[in-house]
Amino acid sequence: MKRLTAAAALLALLPIQSFAEQPAPDPLAFVDPMIGTGPEGHTFPGATAPFGMVQLSPDTDATCQIRDCYDHAAGYSYNDPTIQGFSHTHFSGAGHSDLGDILVMPQVGPVDSVKLDPGDPAKPGSGYRQRFSHDTEKASPGYYAVTLADSGIRAELTAGTRVGVHRYSFPAGKEAHLLLDLRSSLYDYPGKILWSGLHLRPDGTLTGFRETRGWAPGRKLYFAMRFSAPLKSHAFLDRDEKIPYKGFHPPGRGSDALAEKLGKALEARLDFGQLDGPLEVRVALSGVDEVGAVANLDAEGAGFDAVRDRTEGEWRKALGALEIEAPAPMRTNLYTALYHSLLAPSVWSDVDGRYRGPDDQVHTAKDFTFRSTFSLWDTFRAQHPLLTLVQPGKTNSDIVKSLVASRKASPHGILPVWQFHGRETWTMIGYHAVPVIADAYLKGVGDFDANEALDAMVASAEYAPYGGLGDYMKLGYVAIDREPEAASKTVEYAYDDWTIARMAEKMGRKDIADRFYKRAGYWRNSFDAKTGWLRARKADGSFRTPFDPTAINYGSDYTEGNAWQYSWFVPQDQAGLFRILGGDAKTIAKLDAMFDYDISKLDYSHAEDIAGLIGQYIHGNEPSHHVAYLYAYAGAPWRTQERLKQIVDSQYKPTPDGLSGNDDLGQMSAWLVFTSLGFYPVAPGSNQYVIGRPFVDRAVLNLPGGKRFTVETVGLSDANPYVGKVELNGKPLARSWISDAEIRSGGTLRFTMQTKPDAEWGKAAAARPYSLSTARAAP
Repeated sequence: MKRLTAAAALLALLPIQSFAEQPAPDPLAFVDPMIGTGPEGHTFPGATAPFGMVQLSPDTDATCQIRDCYDHAAGYSYNDPTIQGFSHTHFSGAGHSDLGDILVMPQVGPVDSVKLDPGDPAKPGSGYRQRFSHDTEKASPGYYAVTLADSGIRAELTAGTRVGVHRYSFPAGKEAHLLLDLRSSLYDYPGKILWSGLHLRPDGTLTGFRETRGWAPGRKLYFAMRFSAPLKSHAFLDRDEKIPYKGFHPPGRGSDALAEKLGKALEARLDFGQLDGPLEVRVALSGVDEVGAVANLDAEGAGFDAVRDRTEGEWRKALGALEIEAPAPMRTNLYTALYHSLLAPSVWSDVDGRYRGPDDQVHTAKDFTFRSTFSLWDTFRAQHPLLTLVQPGKTNSDIVKSLVASRKASPHGILPVWQFHGRETWTMIGYHAVPVIADAYLKGVGDFDANEALDAMVASAEYAPYGGLGDYMKLGYVAIDREPEAASKTVEYAYDDWTIARMAEKMGRKDIADRFYKRAGYWRNSFDAKTGWLRARKADGSFRTPFDPTAINYGSDYTEGNAWQYSWFVPQDQAGLFRILGGDAKTIAKLDAMFDYDISKLDYSHAEDIAGLIGQYIHGNEPSHHVAYLYAYAGAPWRTQERLKQIVDSQYKPTPDGLSGNDDLGQMSAWLVFTSLGFYPVAPGSNQYVIGRPFVDRAVLNLPGGKRFTVETVGLSDANPYVGKVELNGKPLARSWISDAEIRSGGTLRFTMQTKPDAEWGKAAAARPYSLSTARAAP
């Protein structure tokens, strides 16, 4: 027998408890919903369930006119001093906005003192808005609370999938009131509310509806509301002020004739007298009708604590898909990023399966839950690929089935572009529902009809009236003299086409695969080999002049970017692009020039979404998100490692201003989650993740069937920014990519970090991520 050391002897005296018996840390404790609520992130701090239909959150200024509301796209801006009220629908991180539906604000005092107008944000006390202090706020997944300073009311919010529950604690001895304002809307303007209605039912349930003409025109929303105390009195107020707005309408919407016809916008004053305890307000939403809202309320509208407990349990399960060990600031960043990645696509069907579709008709989802809120130009890149790992089952099936169902109900017969509440906005470019479906299919994730999905993908890619597709199919590129942003559209269509070809090939549909593999090479038709830039071409074949690769102008050759960003968008064929650029060395030099570009003399203040600049790399906008990983395709992954540290250190922090740009429905957040694990899906649909470098000490992906994929890091520190060695399941990994199948099989990816770069690891051609021009099928 070996002699026990002193430490071992001491341990022998302690109670026996294995590490496995230690309780796992509560992931909710590491989520800070305040991250991104500053000017750029456009996130909201309020209560919601994973993918919930209801996002119950404070609005700090819903009175701003449409042209001045950019900082308030999510309703809440951290720098505002007042809260206007609490509404039930919000986007998380969108660059544009709408929603802010069914706004509620509590008040105290005699009935005749109840204020009916929101007042001026610059003049607290001028309306029903109230001042607040961040010191009184508390936000966590499924819960938000704040004290309204002008009245002393403590407001608490929680939410389930289709319900939101308010709890208001009023000062003792004060009469309690609620103002329900159906006029209020985010990105507001006169006449946005077409019509609205309120009905008080015999059992005390208040139901209502409104229709808006906004970002998604003709959007209908219904609600049902119940109270924990009886109404003493109430008043329904027709607050339609009949203000014409001749000559001013939302971009692309309305006419002067319509501008003169404002609809009914109502308010309700609800009086409860003096209360012995808190007032609970339970609200359910529906896109179908008031009957659906009542049914949702019956099914999910339990008391405040019960709904909060249920939703927190759902968040623990959802966030538990990833276990993270990292320094405290990074752990908070990452759990919050995962939280933000799980907010959309949100549920849009009622408990009975009914939903309102793109045709404004009611449909029924019989074997799935219909989802909406698809910001696909943003989220196809990383957020949807992340969901295939952390929500690989029903969520992904629902997403694909919802996309295909939307296509069936579309008046144009194509897949969604940017959809919310079942309605199409036609915002951004491409047909990026296609890579979302293909990526899920190629990974074997989700249960859906592949033939039906492929038909929908092909129909979307061959719809000639959309975005210059007619010229694209005829000329091999989108012609700038017939369609704006033609250079961007050409390369984005080509990538989408490649994912169609990949899926068709796996399904044995050779005719479709061959046709779309050919189209996947159309990116070359807009690439000017002489100058080394992606450029817009006219119908006669000439490149448009004058040409400035640094120019960023909306509606020009590129979408929310310039030639510096879009010349790299060939995720399906980076090797082919690098050959045109003159080989690896010249490619690396151009990548370095992008990051090192001196932009001090350039003015991009006119472009709202251009934020988070590192030279000409724009992390606050999606076309740049894959670029740091491209060094690996050129055989220099250590340069990727340098750039990733530069990006993470400068673009993310656990504070309200901790996102450098719009989170865009979770895309900015998903980028950070993937990057922190040490790999990223540069080309969704390839079944490959390009290896970068980790930012965690240890992380575990909990996969179906009890499988676990673990990332371990040895020597992680600021002094060791480079990867010295990579091992997969104990064996050296010489290549700079890992396959989806290797992750789903479970195992361990181990990084050993070091001070100096390893210029040999990942350098060999066989070690690099593959491209269309080097291989057709996934490894």
